[in-house]
Amino acid sequence: MPKDIRKLAKDFREEPLELSVNHEEKFLQKLQRELPRKKQSYKKWYVAASVIILLGFCGTLYRLQETTGGEDPIQSTTPEQVVTIEDISPEMKKIENYYLTAINYEIASLEVTPENKALLDEYLEKVSKLDADYKRLHQQFQKEEISDKTINALITNLQLRLQLLIQLKDQLNDLQSKKRNHENIII
Repeated sequence: MPKDIRKLAKDFREEPLELSVNHEEKFLQKLQRELPRKKQSYKKWYVAASVIILLGFCGTLYRLQETTGGEDPIQSTTPEQVVTIEDISPEMKKIENYYLTAINYEIASLEVTPENKALLDEYLEKVSKLDADYKRLHQQFQKEEISDKTINALITNLQLRLQLLIQLKDQLNDLQSKKRNHENIII
């Protein structure tokens, strides 16, 4: 039994549609569940942590100076006493340990192959020069008057060594991926 569509369209009445009271909230919740979340950037946290460490270091030096009656505790040591970073600030020792651990880990995780040996030797030579500079700075730190410049130079040296090793690892990964691509092309 065919029906005339024109007649159905004339007789059509749109029924009012009402949405629930909290329809918008439900929609937004469902939207948040379905959409991918953005990755958080931790750069702000790294900067904040660095500032806190530096403030702690400055506060420790200030407290040490006040407890000795305004006399600089670092300069008041006798020549027989050896001043270490830990004596000045335990936080600085933690930073030094962190970098040294990361550097040792990166060196231990390197894989030596005949293809990458020349690249490894080049980078490890640079790292050994930085290591020699670090030892020289550490001796200067123990013998001479301790300054922020020396401490910053020590930390910068550690950062440079770690950055060099990470850069080396990236280049080794690139070298491996090029080798794999070359092998895939040949096959």
